[in-house]
Amino acid sequence: MASETSFSAFKSWPSAPLTDSLVQKSISSLQRKPTLVNAPIIKARDDQLLQWSTYDEIDHELTLASPDAVLSSSYVIRKALTRKHFLSRSILSYVTKNPQSALSAAAPQTFELEISFADELEEMLTDELWELGRDLDSDTPRWWILKPGMADRGNGIRLFNSRSGLEHIFEEFEESDEEDAEDSGEQEPEEGTAVITSQLRHFVIQEYLSYPLLIDPREVSVQGSAVPSVLEGRKFHLRAYCVASGALEVYLYERILALFSATPYASPTTPKEGDETPIDLSPHLTNTSLQKEHGEQNVRLLDELVGCHICSDAPGNDLRLTADDVKNIIEQISAVLAESFQAALQNPIHFQVLPNAFELFGVDFLVTYNPSSSPTIQVHLLEFNSEPAIELTGPRLTWILEDLFVAMGKVCVEPFFRPPFTKDVEGWRIGKWVDKMSRGECPLSVEVLSACLRT
Repeated sequence: MASETSFSAFKSWPSAPLTDSLVQKSISSLQRKPTLVNAPIIKARDDQLLQWSTYDEIDHELTLASPDAVLSSSYVIRKALTRKHFLSRSILSYVTKNPQSALSAAAPQTFELEISFADELEEMLTDELWELGRDLDSDTPRWWILKPGMADRGNGIRLFNSRSGLEHIFEEFEESDEEDAEDSGEQEPEEGTAVITSQLRHFVIQEYLSYPLLIDPREVSVQGSAVPSVLEGRKFHLRAYCVASGALEVYLYERILALFSATPYASPTTPKEGDETPIDLSPHLTNTSLQKEHGEQNVRLLDELVGCHICSDAPGNDLRLTADDVKNIIEQISAVLAESFQAALQNPIHFQVLPNAFELFGVDFLVTYNPSSSPTIQVHLLEFNSEPAIELTGPRLTWILEDLFVAMGKVCVEPFFRPPFTKDVEGWRIGKWVDKMSRGECPLSVEVLSACLRT
């Protein structure tokens, strides 16, 4: 039997000091206090080890070899969630078999693109991407978003609504690559949405969601800021923190962030013929890491938006976001998360759960508002992020991260190291912490719970 006095803990976040401090606070709040070690090692038969570190610092072989003694903060294989093109495949396969799934409405239409040179596009648009080509050739083509499959923080994102627009994007990427090749390599990379296509060949093309829910974040006063008399609707996305534990329980942290664009929203417009001016992405991209001023003026809690005017409708209306609207949004998020994990579980090559692992994901959603559709407010899944950039939350809301990490310690770590250690293949029983959560069960082959962690 493992020692009942202590266990070892290895934490290493060399490029994420905020995460490192949050992990330290969570470890310090545990009932059983671990001994911090400098390397992930088990020396004796009865030793137990917690690896709460960045993916690259975890000894994954040790995780797999010692399921009763080692708990790690990342699954070894989870590409079906964290890589955009793998996620789109998992969802497409799942929705094809389950057309009534919440993902049918929540997952934007997506195409995969593996390309090396711009001159390959023409053939692809008449072959594997013929549906996209047909839309671009129609009298009323839709807008689309190009996203690198393995990039993050908004890098490489572009908008287009024509064949020529898409071709121009890749020509621009190629020119950028050539310029980089001529440089000595000593220059710092430019800020913005630049991407090196020589390193990234996988892209996804996703439909642009044309009816975003628009709210002016300035209507929620922060640190005494003035509320404007004239509101300007801005696009935003929701960042939900989701914790997967064992094989498999899923938890949704109840405090969801709303991350706003830097400028008021304007629908994308087609450039005039011959105009090569890049489309201004600032009204459309809500990733705060792309904004010139990395402050917290564009970050709010979803709950703080209750009572704010909905600026998506006609000017002068008095429609406001209600508590029921927020409840509906969270219920949709819970359903989409549960079925996203179910879709990933059906792709065991690219998502393999372990009873001795847990992981935090930052899951991004866009909310659309369309009075002529049902439901009027619809949640759409954008992407899963492993090791999310939590530092972009800002100092004002750091307290929610502290609560989140302490809750992860209580729910994911303590049950594993509570003597004597026992495990349940259907998911861990977490004792007294169960009554501190609200549950929403989903009909999955492996039990998946969608819940709010409450500290």
